[in-house]
Amino acid sequence: MTNGPENGADRSAGEGGGESTGPSAEPPRERAPGGAREVPDGPAPAKKGTGDGSSAGEPPREKAQEAPEGAQDGPEGGAGGPGGEGAPGGGAAANEGAGKGSWAGEQPEAGAGTSGGGAPGEAAAGNGRAGKGGSVGESPYGDAGGGHSGGGEGELRGDGGDFTDAEVARGRALRRLTVPVALGGAAVSLALNLALGLTHGGAALVGGFGSAWALRVLGAAVTLVGIGEVAGLPAAARGRVVRARFGLVTQGWGGWAVDRLRGLLISLPLAVGVLYALYALAGVTRWWWAWAAAGAAVLAVLLSFLAPLLLEPLFNRFTPMAPGPLREALLALAARDGVAVREVLVADASRRTTALNAYVSGIGRTRRIVVYDTLLTTAEPREVELVVAHELGHVVHRDVARGTALGAVGAAAGVCVLAAVVTWQPLLDAAGVAHFADPRSAWLLAAAASLGGTLAGPLSAALSRRIERRADRHALDLTAAPSAFAAMQRRLTAANVGDPAPPRPVHLLLGTHPTPAERIAAARAWHPADT
Repeated sequence: MTNGPENGADRSAGEGGGESTGPSAEPPRERAPGGAREVPDGPAPAKKGTGDGSSAGEPPREKAQEAPEGAQDGPEGGAGGPGGEGAPGGGAAANEGAGKGSWAGEQPEAGAGTSGGGAPGEAAAGNGRAGKGGSVGESPYGDAGGGHSGGGEGELRGDGGDFTDAEVARGRALRRLTVPVALGGAAVSLALNLALGLTHGGAALVGGFGSAWALRVLGAAVTLVGIGEVAGLPAAARGRVVRARFGLVTQGWGGWAVDRLRGLLISLPLAVGVLYALYALAGVTRWWWAWAAAGAAVLAVLLSFLAPLLLEPLFNRFTPMAPGPLREALLALAARDGVAVREVLVADASRRTTALNAYVSGIGRTRRIVVYDTLLTTAEPREVELVVAHELGHVVHRDVARGTALGAVGAAAGVCVLAAVVTWQPLLDAAGVAHFADPRSAWLLAAAASLGGTLAGPLSAALSRRIERRADRHALDLTAAPSAFAAMQRRLTAANVGDPAPPRPVHLLLGTHPTPAERIAAARAWHPADT
């Protein structure tokens, strides 16, 4: 389940270029405004996660409108990280805050890493918004907060006349530049996995580390993560350049490189541990796949709990929100919704991006509301409340708990399916190994997982869109402020340079959230439930 109200967050390749060949965790990537979420190159073998989670080993993603490169949130790269699918040993950990994607206006096409979120998208420069609030005109609905979020630059146009010509053109331009990069990166990653997994190439690479079993397992982890990272760098760098051109990046190249390195330092040890456990089991029992499936399920659950506490702080600094009306309003909103929240934190997203976002992270006692500092300095307090109300909807509907359970079941089932595939003799012969217990079969495992993740992507996106629509409805029911909701969507779409209405085929393939136009239309059609 996605953690944030990202509009049409794309799932396809982002900065990191789609499915990663190895388990790697990436820093929060900048999200492209289309809802494309870039995800850290998560644990190798198994990619895409359920919902919007990312796979094991992936750092928390920041949810912001997907920035050109891939979408915000998190490390660039393929799947991996809390909330997405993971390697055989780490299923998707559906974390409430994991993969924080952008709230509104994300373009479903601007792909991001397969299962994760990308770095926080940068704010759109010159989109015509007038100051903080930037609303002009009165709300057609009569409730607070309804003006157009743009500053009246150009003539209003587009779906329902909610965006100016300049805003629509800008969002489309970003989408057209980022989608090819995202899809190209994903294609390169998949092709690399298949080329090395279905030929003797992968076995030769791993075998080059020596004949000892332990060295070969280490070689498998190093090559999966390392080569996957190198293969994804061109798309990741290009995506960053595009996002920067649209004013969505505030982080320098040095900081970007450090984030990627930090992601590798998380994903490589994870990959080593997972592969050592997997191949040790395969070498001692014919029921290795059953034990591996159980381990994958447990890892998915653990990551959903630990990611907010251990991974998120590695990529962002969190400080308690200062006492005041907004903090009290957010806590009151959670209390009215029956959600116990430990604290309200502010994330220093402005270090990397200008994208706007907020999310609810953690489970049980670790649950907290997190608001981007960029959102606090750009949006009206009422709009911040609406973003948080959407996130509370995920909690109330148990999307995180269900996502975690689904991730655990999916991880276990995925291991079972992979076991059947990687033990098929014709494939083992093609990979140049006699049996799966040989660590040189790791690239075959990665190829099968990568292909499976790619095929499951559209279904995962469809499920995510359904869940996000329900969270939107919850926000409207909780706040009874449809015009403020529409104004917030307009502001976020413009700030994150989102395409209000991307081409349907692209949205169906990559969009994890409803499009901005759909979300605004839903707000206009909303009416209080009969009591």
